[in-house]
Amino acid sequence: MADSQPIDDRDWSRLSRGEQIRQVELEGYLVLPDLLSGDEVRLLQDEVARLETTPVDYSDRQRGCSSIQFRGGAITRLIAHPPALAFLRDLLGGDLIFMTYGYARSEPGHPGISLHTDGQPYGSDIFGYEGSCPWTVRVLYYLDDLTPEVSPFRVVPRSHLCMHADANPYRRFAFHPDEVMVTLKAGSAVLINHKVFHGNYPNTGTHSRGMLAISYRPAWAGPVQPVDEWPVEDVDRLPEDVRFLFQSPNHREGDFHGGNKPLNMPSMAPGMNIDRWERAT
Repeated sequence: MADSQPIDDRDWSRLSRGEQIRQVELEGYLVLPDLLSGDEVRLLQDEVARLETTPVDYSDRQRGCSSIQFRGGAITRLIAHPPALAFLRDLLGGDLIFMTYGYARSEPGHPGISLHTDGQPYGSDIFGYEGSCPWTVRVLYYLDDLTPEVSPFRVVPRSHLCMHADANPYRRFAFHPDEVMVTLKAGSAVLINHKVFHGNYPNTGTHSRGMLAISYRPAWAGPVQPVDEWPVEDVDRLPEDVRFLFQSPNHREGDFHGGNKPLNMPSMAPGMNIDRWERAT
């Protein structure tokens, strides 16, 4: 990591709702600061400490636990965290579907995660067909401070907009000259467009950094091939305010046989108004 690495440590609390939408749509990432209180962070830290984690294939200093949505407690309740859902409804529309949930811990000595995308239009061995959804937003809740030494987030702004073959979403990069480091306080979250190239830096510090990653999509934007359905008995045990997000992960609303002039076409669509970036709240 170069000493001159650009760091995005702006005061994210100053952004209006329109500026937040612009940031994630145009740049591909957004920080929502202080989404969790200190008490909420400590409770989640206690719960993730009891998870059985496994190392990734390239380092035993990067560990994780996937598919934790039915774990219960604060971990499960986080799926329906009201401040995050309020923003996602403004960004994606009101009908949201939960897709994936995992815990990741970067320990001292972690070499860093290469720049990659989570959105792969034909699926992949790593992301399955969940990655083929046209639009997905991942909410990365950090349970520890992100400092330059302790695996901060890295991202190549606007890379999700690139049409060049260099931005093939199946590629990975050791580094990129335009990448940016993002630092923040524990309890804050980074939201990413799943098509943006991102990763994290090495952990050269003295303590681990934990993160909970939850992905959501708009109801219309289903995967190109079927993914596993949720076990009915597990969904039935979810709190009511979480359960509504567990529509079928295969649900989608495309109309392959739609005509050129369907009946009752609307004439308004506020979510794509050109002034959506100017919203105050």
